Amino acid sequence: MDLSTTYLGLTLPHPLMAGASPLVDDLDAVRQLEDAGTSAIVMHSLFEEQIEREYAGTIRDLELHANTNPEGLSYLPAPHEFALGPHAYLEQIRRIKEAVAVPVIASLNGTTATGWLDGARLMEQAGADALELNVYEVVTDPLQTAETVEQRIADMVRAVKARVKIPVAVKLSPFSSSLPNFAHKLQVAGADGLVLFNRILMPDFDLEQLELVPKLMLSNPSELPLRLNALAILHGAFKGSLACSGGIHDSISVLKAVFAGASSVQVVSALLQHGPSYLQTLREGMEEWLEQHEYENLRQGLGSMDLVNVPNPHAFYRASYMRVLQGWRPELT
Repeated sequence: MDLSTTYLGLTLPHPLMAGASPLVDDLDAVRQLEDAGTSAIVMHSLFEEQIEREYAGTIRDLELHANTNPEGLSYLPAPHEFALGPHAYLEQIRRIKEAVAVPVIASLNGTTATGWLDGARLMEQAGADALELNVYEVVTDPLQTAETVEQRIADMVRAVKARVKIPVAVKLSPFSSSLPNFAHKLQVAGADGLVLFNRILMPDFDLEQLELVPKLMLSNPSELPLRLNALAILHGAFKGSLACSGGIHDSISVLKAVFAGASSVQVVSALLQHGPSYLQTLREGMEEWLEQHEYENLRQGLGSMDLVNVPNPHAFYRASYMRVLQGWRPELT
């Protein structure tokens, strides 16, 4: 079965790629991922604050992160708490490129269009085949508009595209009042692809200490529908590649993402739970389903469940929303 796909201009044997996780910090694990058939390696992010701290000796634009309070510096992890510093990150790109033959996608995480973005060019020089911009941000200022946030991200994308020749994808958070419009702004700024979606930090409260307790839980299948919905809306509207990240735990989930419009699927939690060899299990499950349903190749299904052919998508979603709410009945025991 032909599972080949194209993502960010890269021709891949199938859409399954190892997403950003601790696995990429270990070369033995990276080799295991290649042996299991990963189509690409996505590195975890190098943060804007790390680069600013190392190259400038201070955190620029601190007010963006801590409301001009010097105490905000204490919120940031100490340098040794990051998996890799800026120089070590570049070296890890080189080491992975030497160890495996699959494409390597580096990642930058930040919110401002400043000099730290020169790191993108250094990643390209280190051998990265593509770059993922992770734009995680939680707005806390009531005077900061959505348009301001989106424009700042678009400016950052434009600045990166001016620095590198490799393709650039933007990894977005799931909450946007008009995702199609934001995607259009990013397309105009030069984004070659979108990754849907970033994981949102959902801290718990410690009532005894009156502190936030950061927690990161592995994804579960219930997170997939949010991604499918966004993929179906954007496929055909965004003139670039779409990737699904989050909620992928079985081969049917992969196929759903592809049918919604994803040309690649990033797998993380399932690999941390089952090991790199699980990639092969996912791939074999895809092949079996496609053969049973008489598909000649995966491309036949790509985007077949998007909204391009729906005459009035808004009315379609409103009707579906009403049907679900009106049709629900409690289970009687």
